[in-house]
Amino acid sequence: MSSPQTDPKVILITGASSGIGLQTALDLLHQGHIVYGCARRIEMMEPIRAAGGHVLALDVSDDDSMCDAVDEVIHSEGRIDVLINNAGFATYGAVEDISMDTARHQLEVNILGLARMTQLVLPNMRKQKSGRIVNISSIGGTIHTPLGAWYHGTKFFVEGFTNTMRLEVEDKGIYMVLIAPGFIDTGFSAVLSKELDHNEKERAYKPLYDGLRGASAAPGSSPAVISAAISKAISDVKPKTIYRAGKYSKLLYVLRRLLPHRMFDRMMLSMLK
Repeated sequence: MSSPQTDPKVILITGASSGIGLQTALDLLHQGHIVYGCARRIEMMEPIRAAGGHVLALDVSDDDSMCDAVDEVIHSEGRIDVLINNAGFATYGAVEDISMDTARHQLEVNILGLARMTQLVLPNMRKQKSGRIVNISSIGGTIHTPLGAWYHGTKFFVEGFTNTMRLEVEDKGIYMVLIAPGFIDTGFSAVLSKELDHNEKERAYKPLYDGLRGASAAPGSSPAVISAAISKAISDVKPKTIYRAGKYSKLLYVLRRLLPHRMFDRMMLSMLK
């Protein structure tokens, strides 16, 4: 069993204005780490500042913004020990209903933003011969649900990208780690409902839209469960390649591995009835 590392780390976390990102930033500060919370809505990160952390404006769809954030942390601290790529959102709707502009923005934030932030911290981590890049994926990177094609596609990318990166950088002292949350209470249900209302156009998919609205109301796990998994990914001497946590995260993973595709499809559809 790995023993924990207790030395304070310089940690940059994206998407730190709410939900998992905010909870994780506060918990890591409580553990004594030096935390830079980053998000577009800087006013939403006041709890991080109040807890002794730092806050930076960051838009992961803007290259200059990403460069400035990484440069600021390195200038102030001399290093970045941990990057937590948490920023992201979910586009839900039938592929036929989603505009390509909306799809491009989904890819820009969930894929290219994560990849660019990873690029930007690597030179510093290679120089210090150590570092951890913790990418927040989802059970959605393993399973598939109706109306989530664009979102699931991005999370499948995150898993493939992270696994491939591990082959490139682990021999340089840099660990690539995936966090795969299950169903988490982050206000997602209300956001999803608005998303479905906005995107629903073609009546042929109405049963799926109505079913997903109902299914999304079920409660999930606390963001603190994911924060705890992230803390382990940071403190374990040799972290696991993936940490699964939260409601249904392990059950759905096992079912997806065991069941044939069409049987799993039927199970997913039955949950919307």
